[in-house]
Amino acid sequence: MFRPEGIYPALLTPFDENQKVNDPELRKLLDFGIDRGLDGIFPISSVGEGIHMDFDEKCRCMDIVVDQVNGRVPVIPGVVASAPSECIKLAQFAASIGCDAVLVTPPYFYKPGGAMVERFFESIIEECGLPVILYNIPLFTSPLDYDMVKRLVRYPNVVGMKDSSGSMVDFMHFMDKIAIAGEDISMLTGREETLLSCLLMGANGCMTATAGIFPEIMVGIYKAWQEGDLDTALKLQKMILVVIRTMFAAPFPIGFKLALELRGIEMGPPLMPPSAADTYQINTVKSRLKMLMEPIIEKHCKELETA
Repeated sequence: MFRPEGIYPALLTPFDENQKVNDPELRKLLDFGIDRGLDGIFPISSVGEGIHMDFDEKCRCMDIVVDQVNGRVPVIPGVVASAPSECIKLAQFAASIGCDAVLVTPPYFYKPGGAMVERFFESIIEECGLPVILYNIPLFTSPLDYDMVKRLVRYPNVVGMKDSSGSMVDFMHFMDKIAIAGEDISMLTGREETLLSCLLMGANGCMTATAGIFPEIMVGIYKAWQEGDLDTALKLQKMILVVIRTMFAAPFPIGFKLALELRGIEMGPPLMPPSAADTYQINTVKSRLKMLMEPIIEKHCKELETA
């Protein structure tokens, strides 16, 4: 059964003036990443504002991605909804157009207890018809606990887990509980700052926003680690830390969209209108990102692209 490995972008979504998915820019973004070595694509992500898309727009986004990718790399869309019935319908649509797996996000807004979260996952796993990646994202949803994951990974179609807690403690305990269950699934970090650390501890890759903005750097870390060149991997890992902090200085996910625009992708207006104070902060972040990113793009990204 399919298992995700390597560098996947949590795909940002370009929108047009009508707040609909911008088809030409999305296709351009996909080619930009795949041409620079990405191992797969994760559309309808948190940073991609999947929460703001209605059912039809999520399906349209999947359609565009699958069509443009055209089998070059695996496609694993997020099935984002607060009710399991809608998640199942999204997953079934993903299966019908040839996606390789789906990533299941815990319910949001209402934060049910652990037993209800577990049943939420079980109902989707049992009905979706595709391999499933569990998603732990405590910043926005009810966190998964170690024993819940231990039980869920016993389903044969659970093939991976993305952990966006940013906690190496949690990451290690999740891996340990999975091993105790006698299972072997792909572990992916959702925090770009921890890619090298997680790889050294047994992870299989990442699903991160920065992988779509700096695919050369993130792929470079992964390849250097594979080759045993830890000095290069660490140098590349440290190189993006200040950029990540700067992106987070604007209201999420606007800072990431500003960074991607500096790579030549037109992201469109924010779906959540910023206040006057936010606009001032956004302009400050944009200027700082330009100053930080230009030397990285001019020197390191071009070197990695031709390596």
